[in-house]
Amino acid sequence: MGLWSRLARLVTGGGNDPAARAEAERVLLEADFGVAATDEILDRLGKSVGRDPAALEAAVVELLGPPAMPLARADRPPTVVVVCGVNGTGKTTTVAKLASRLEREGRSVLLAAADTFRAGAVAQLKVWADRLGVPFVGGGGGSEPAAVAFDAVQAATARGIDTVLVDTAGRLHTDERLIEELKKIVRVVAKHHPGAPHEVLLVVDAGLGQNAVAQARAFAAAVPLTGLVISKLDGTAKGGSVVALRRAVALPVRFVGTGEGIDDLEAFDAGAYARRLVQGG
Repeated sequence: MGLWSRLARLVTGGGNDPAARAEAERVLLEADFGVAATDEILDRLGKSVGRDPAALEAAVVELLGPPAMPLARADRPPTVVVVCGVNGTGKTTTVAKLASRLEREGRSVLLAAADTFRAGAVAQLKVWADRLGVPFVGGGGGSEPAAVAFDAVQAATARGIDTVLVDTAGRLHTDERLIEELKKIVRVVAKHHPGAPHEVLLVVDAGLGQNAVAQARAFAAAVPLTGLVISKLDGTAKGGSVVALRRAVALPVRFVGTGEGIDDLEAFDAGAYARRLVQGG
């Protein structure tokens, strides 16, 4: 069920009924738009002549800001992309999906398993590297994550590889020790490869709603994020969290994960997202 089916009765009757507005606020807050975006959407709908689904879609698209630029490409390879996020968001799988996407675009890729705190994470990324047929650099248990990232950049430089994707520890955003490790990865690659990291992407789970907003704010305060990847965007119940995230950290949404398959990573299309959210389906 789309948002419009729940909001139409509430916003098409003149916009001056306090009870109707309160109910519309409830609908939008339950969809995790957050207070600020909810107020702005309702204010815009109240001023809209048509008060139809197109008006709501337009409001959502405008709140999402301008389209994201393509991923950066370093003047002097390799391009270094650091991927971070909390355990359970689909971060490591997203790294593999992104590698597959870049390969289809003609870019050569090396995967770096800098989540050395969990042997399972290193093994998981190695499996993906083998499936994709791309080079892999990983450390053993207890290896320094920043050292793995450094080794990966050095290996990519030596082999003439275009892009390094660095999978970092699936840290809780409240774990200061792991956040410091993430900062160190960023410092080390910047020191040894000017301009790096060229992208720092945060993977967040669309279904977490306002918890995802808290995660994004914490990571943005720690490292220079350049974009968001929204995973598990396979329903509209919490779809408003994408708007809330965009407003909270002022970062473009670069990609969305729409399924479990290796090809289920799409460039974010604000118009398509708004239509799906508003009209359902």
